[in-house]
Amino acid sequence: MSEGESRGHTHPAVFFFLFLPFGAIPGYVTVTLAYLLAQAGMNIEAVAGLTALAVLPHTWKVLWAPIVDTTLSARRWYMISAAASAACLAVLATMPVHTRSSGLLEALILAASIAGTFIGMATERLMAHTVANDHKGRASGWAQAGNVAGTSIGGGAVLWLAAHYAVWSAGVVLAAASLLCCAALLFVAKPRVEEHVGFARQNIAELGRDVWSVARSRAGVLTLLLLVLPIGSGGAPQLVAAIAGDWKADADTVALARGVLGGVLALAGSLLGGYLSDWIDRRLAFLVYGMGLAACAMAMALAPHTSGNFSLFVCAYSFINGFVFAGFSALVLDTIGTGAAATKFNLMASLANLPAFYMTKLDGWVQPRWGSDAILFTDAALAVTGAGLFLLVATLAGRGNTQLQR
Repeated sequence: MSEGESRGHTHPAVFFFLFLPFGAIPGYVTVTLAYLLAQAGMNIEAVAGLTALAVLPHTWKVLWAPIVDTTLSARRWYMISAAASAACLAVLATMPVHTRSSGLLEALILAASIAGTFIGMATERLMAHTVANDHKGRASGWAQAGNVAGTSIGGGAVLWLAAHYAVWSAGVVLAAASLLCCAALLFVAKPRVEEHVGFARQNIAELGRDVWSVARSRAGVLTLLLLVLPIGSGGAPQLVAAIAGDWKADADTVALARGVLGGVLALAGSLLGGYLSDWIDRRLAFLVYGMGLAACAMAMALAPHTSGNFSLFVCAYSFINGFVFAGFSALVLDTIGTGAAATKFNLMASLANLPAFYMTKLDGWVQPRWGSDAILFTDAALAVTGAGLFLLVATLAGRGNTQLQR
């Protein structure tokens, strides 16, 4: 049995529960907190800055990803980071919502988001080492279903609790639910690598060679390029709760569309996208999913601005976004193989989160000047431009735009 092999394989559905806390953190910030701050009088540009902060650690988390590969086991890292993120969520929920607390809000959001990166790294390491290669698409689908469920359903549910009961109770419930997800570790197959302190502690140079071999390969270069372009990432998901008033949508509508119902649809999209990514080329799948998001954003901007259309298009966006998330994980797992999985996965994930960060900041700058529709038009236009650029580079690299094979 080799270093990366497992004693049995983990069922893909287990990763749904392991990824729930990963999604709960941005869910609380982008749905619950964004709506409450906007209602409390904070301007959209300031709200965008806070929601972008929740994404920021995910753009440079590769810097500490080797820690997960070289020190404690993935299981231990998962439990430590789940506890830390739950504590941050609980404290955030007990803070009074007003604009003067933005400094402390920034610190807590940043701390919770950093803890969330460790949750993701630990889970991704377990996925790489305990799932059969021909099942990694569906495992990605289940994992991203947990991610979007935590973001949408978790965010929407706690917004409903905050609006109808008390803000503190909503955050505490979310924090407790995140801790309960640690029980899913009992159903993860034990890889041989987990018997050691870490993959690369025995030979740190091997980690560097492993990462470099992927980064310099043609498949690695094309995947990295695809992920840094704003094809499947935009600022709209982070700001939709804050601009809901332009569609005359109240808290219950936001909680349902951006939260519970949108989360169920995103979950379904993640599962379908994950299974589909096991059957078609994974780069092509990611491109197609991203173009679906662009079309949805354009349609939402052009349609009449009513509460009903807000619900319709936010739910449609969530459904397609599920495909994008699953396609992303399947593409990355397909590219990195095993070895220093947390480091390689998060090298790509860090770059993939750059578009979400800069698009959120860009959209936050655009909205006060040209309105909420401009956010949607900007996201769609840059996604189409990014797709065209990728196809051009792939063609010049000797890979026809209809093949895009590894």
